[in-house]
Amino acid sequence: MRGRPLKNSPRWHFFIPKLYTVFREGYGADDLRHDVVSGLTVAIVALPLAMALAVASGTTPERGLYTAIVAGFLISLLGGSRFQIGGPTGAFVVVVFNVIHTFGYNGLVQATLMAGILLVIFGLAGFGNYIKYIPYPVVTGFTSGIALIIFSSQVKELLGLDMTTVPADFIAKWMEYAAKVQTTHMQTVAVAGLSLSLILVLRRIAPKQPAFLFAIIAGSFVTWALGMDVDTIGTRFGGIPDSLPMPTWPNLSFDRTAELLPSAFTIAFLAGVESLLSAVVADGMTGRKHRSNCELVAQGLGNIAASFFGGIPATGAIARTATNIRSGGRSPVAGMMHAVFLLLFMLFLAPLASFVPLASLGAVLVIVAWNMSEIAHFKNLMFAPAGDRLVLLLTITLTVLVDLTVAIEVGVVLSAILFMHRMSGAVEIQTQSKNSLTDDKVDDRAAPLPHPYAGQNDLPDSVEVYQISGPLFFGAATRLTEVLSQMRRPPKVLILRMRHVPFIDATGAAALIGFMNKSSGQGTTMILSTVQRQPRQEIERMCKTHLGGEVEFCPNISTAHARALAIIASAQIA
Repeated sequence: MRGRPLKNSPRWHFFIPKLYTVFREGYGADDLRHDVVSGLTVAIVALPLAMALAVASGTTPERGLYTAIVAGFLISLLGGSRFQIGGPTGAFVVVVFNVIHTFGYNGLVQATLMAGILLVIFGLAGFGNYIKYIPYPVVTGFTSGIALIIFSSQVKELLGLDMTTVPADFIAKWMEYAAKVQTTHMQTVAVAGLSLSLILVLRRIAPKQPAFLFAIIAGSFVTWALGMDVDTIGTRFGGIPDSLPMPTWPNLSFDRTAELLPSAFTIAFLAGVESLLSAVVADGMTGRKHRSNCELVAQGLGNIAASFFGGIPATGAIARTATNIRSGGRSPVAGMMHAVFLLLFMLFLAPLASFVPLASLGAVLVIVAWNMSEIAHFKNLMFAPAGDRLVLLLTITLTVLVDLTVAIEVGVVLSAILFMHRMSGAVEIQTQSKNSLTDDKVDDRAAPLPHPYAGQNDLPDSVEVYQISGPLFFGAATRLTEVLSQMRRPPKVLILRMRHVPFIDATGAAALIGFMNKSSGQGTTMILSTVQRQPRQEIERMCKTHLGGEVEFCPNISTAHARALAIIASAQIA
């Protein structure tokens, strides 16, 4: 029953996997064909990434494949998103490397199992509804920091430095690189340069082609054909197995549970945040809605299974999920087929993996690090208020120099303190304001319409007026993105009355600009009415960073009404 309020829906409804919903709605041969093609395309992209991320994490390449196959299959089978692709991602590299360095691989297996259990608990407890409260500068800060660490971890492989071990500490690592730079191996540099150049060229001239796979193939062929003395998967690890291992009960050490709990919590946090961010990206690309708590439960079960098959942590992969959508994937079957194709690649192509140069995998990870670096968002935040800039820079610094867990904790706490400080200044302006946009959590069904601002009624049906009340900060910003999806028909003109918005932060401004861009794409002209000084300055500043186009402001609601009528009249004449 479309449009039924959330309160009339049983709670268990939001834990039903999307695969069931897809089959209930009807799944035909044409859908299967699209999903198979998309699954194959994503598998080709995921094959080199899974091995490269495992190597960067301090373990062997086949463990990345085990994770992509087992966890990837279960995340699609049981998840709350139609398009999510699960597997190892760059976000885990730092924490996985540190856990293996400190506790060994058995310690990682136990931490992954604990993280999976935590994710299931988070999902059942409904924590998926609260991921949106993670501030934008904190997310940008730790992802940028992780990108820098990933790049730093690959310098040895890119230059072929003669180093038996690489220090875990960031500064010590670069000091050791400087001390060993004279041992640079030119053949390794040549292979890395070839692979990196090929990726960059293909991304420019043929962006739809699997550049990572072509770079790996080219590097492997050149290394083999010229008999180059370059480290490969075969020389370093002895190749990869040609089958999945049998599931085994992890070797648990209950004495280490307390020591591993912080790492397990970090893995669970990263898996939850990245998977739900990926699901939100998929929703934006397709117009669908994911089930956040169902997704967390699936992520937890996928990580638990990965620990039984000798894998590493997994989560939703944003780039692979976007590839799935662009390749025509229609349902979770595409993600399941991606795992099946990876298994077939391992069964029949495992001997060829021995020829893959580690320098080529390093080149792949350089691009992964660049994509994670959030350069555009970083530049954008440098124009944000001083408090947001402080959170960003402190989170990056702590991620790189101290610990990811500490960085997230400090970033969130500092953001909360800044928010309380800002709210204390807003109380004098408005003490009982509430955001009038609804925050219903829905699935693919249409949500109840939010209540329009109760102003003049002499406007045509093609003009809608909404009023936002209260500070538009990181906790409330996501509500803006729900407005268009809640409208049965996008209006020609949408007026946002903002006279009761005393403050807007970087996250709120970014969400508002994204909302305006989405409205424009659906043929809706947006007018901001009665915008106070600080929100207007922040919106205009964010637009100057190329995140948005021109913004139309009106000093009061009467002027906004007149402008809306003029736009409607102009459209009718045209």
